[in-house]
Amino acid sequence: MPLDRITTVLRDHVANLEEMGTAKGAEKIVTRVIPPRGDRGPRFNLQGEGEKEFLRMNSNSYLGLSLRPEVLKAEEEGTAKYGAGPGAVRFISGTYDIHVELEQALATFHGREEAMIFSSAYATIMGTISPLISNETAIISDALNHNCIINAIRLSRPQEKVVYPHLDMGALEKSLVDYKGKAKRAVVITDGIFSMRGDHAPMDEIMALARKHDEDYPENVVVVMDDSHGVGAFGETGRGTEEYTSSPPIDILVGTLGKAFGVNGGYVTSNATLTRFLRESAPFYIYSNPITPGEAKAALASLRLLDSAEGRSLLVHLRAMTRRFEEGLGKLGLETIPGAHPVVPLMVRDTARTRALVKHLYTNGVLATGLAYPVVPKGDEEIRFQINADHAEGDVDRVLEVLGSFEE
Repeated sequence: MPLDRITTVLRDHVANLEEMGTAKGAEKIVTRVIPPRGDRGPRFNLQGEGEKEFLRMNSNSYLGLSLRPEVLKAEEEGTAKYGAGPGAVRFISGTYDIHVELEQALATFHGREEAMIFSSAYATIMGTISPLISNETAIISDALNHNCIINAIRLSRPQEKVVYPHLDMGALEKSLVDYKGKAKRAVVITDGIFSMRGDHAPMDEIMALARKHDEDYPENVVVVMDDSHGVGAFGETGRGTEEYTSSPPIDILVGTLGKAFGVNGGYVTSNATLTRFLRESAPFYIYSNPITPGEAKAALASLRLLDSAEGRSLLVHLRAMTRRFEEGLGKLGLETIPGAHPVVPLMVRDTARTRALVKHLYTNGVLATGLAYPVVPKGDEEIRFQINADHAEGDVDRVLEVLGSFEE
């Protein structure tokens, strides 16, 4: 019958993933969201768990904006005004005035000439990197960059490619020196925040190295930063790793609307010529529908909220909860990687213990993500906790209490 032989191959492949411990497994299905109230943050019901309430510690919604009344209202108003979907790709008839307004607001927020939105941050990286890389380009990438960057480089076929050790500025500079006279253009690409560890790229140093060697390349040293985990969660005003490191403006900055902004979609911001070029050459933009007008209106509401006194207050609370959790881990004698970002990794450094801890947390109503061998190298096993601004002190203390009650 059709697919009978390939089905066997595919089944064996999945079985092998499960045996290796790298399969994602069955997804947990949220059946109800219980909004924040009083002195506690939101709770979640899951399919198969009845009325049991779970505290989510593995969400990218760093500011808790997806449940904010003003954001929900904006999406409802946008949907009522424009309809549920855009109906076409943008160059045909899928661009609405709210898309343009959001792009202008994002550019202004980041101090750039223009911005353009994509269907997701993953699509933004895939759509931005490939058109920028010719067969005369050297691309230089951090070893811990996100999967979207890795796949974008694979798609691009540059003249030269080097992956430098994580945050090794000496190795980065050596690559810029090595490819002098060999490549017309150098593209340095890095995450702003490395999402598994919560550490950040030294963008001030990277920009200094790029400018130092820029004259060695006829078509410049171009720096691209994906700050999807940084914008809205990092820096005094939420402008991300660029702000936190006091860096000059990054040449090409990629962000997301699906994490701290609590909605959906991705964007890139730079000068007007580059964004115009991408509108004409990025296949993930040209041939894919944009986010819905309702989502665009909701994202605009989130952006305005972030760039306000209320947004500053949320960021202050987020930093306070992050410190409270980090300090609590220290009091329990548990290892973490300290930092200002709300990704707080608990370094367990043992696969069996990581899985046991995740199970213990789940049994006690806490959702957290464990990263075990072979997903990470032996000795780097961790549980990635993510603090959100809608977590209360009692929520943080509850997670610490559960961790403290774990018995080997």
